[in-house]
Amino acid sequence: MAANGFCEEIIIAGFGGQGIMLTGKLLAQTAMKAGKEVTYMPSYGAEVRGGTANCMVVISESEIACPVVATPDSLIVLNKASLKKFAPRLKKGGLLIMNSSLIDVDPELDDSIEVVSVPADELAVELGSPRSANMVALGAYLQKRGYLTPDAAAQALPDVLASRYHKTLPVNIKALHKGGEYAGNQSHD
Repeated sequence: MAANGFCEEIIIAGFGGQGIMLTGKLLAQTAMKAGKEVTYMPSYGAEVRGGTANCMVVISESEIACPVVATPDSLIVLNKASLKKFAPRLKKGGLLIMNSSLIDVDPELDDSIEVVSVPADELAVELGSPRSANMVALGAYLQKRGYLTPDAAAQALPDVLASRYHKTLPVNIKALHKGGEYAGNQSHD
């Protein structure tokens, strides 16, 4: 990491079937299209669907030496098990986006960490697409961090979504924007 350069390390976590890998790929692709250096590293639990799934994404202005994220700047968690596993690793001053639809506890974190609770499942259901909760959470993250936008992610989505799922592009794009709007309306503590 360059001494003065931008570098953001993110862990995205949940259980298999929540679209965790797609979310990470989309974030990485969006950053690449914006001219950033990127690494993406997926990690699956043994069971895959229903098991734990997480991925590490590093986005930087300069070359990235290591794709492993030990202490993330930001954490996007879609279930309680992932919150418990990864929240203690968040850097001071970091950002936690958590799916309050499935996480009903307040994480015990350093006061410097910004916590954004997003009812991602409910917002996705409102859009008629329960499986788009991952896009809602990513939209909230992009809105809060501001170095990439939900619009940029929407433009990169066709690149990472298998063509057989392109019929879901409109609702996934709506979900990205819905998450961004939700996060944008959250006041700082």
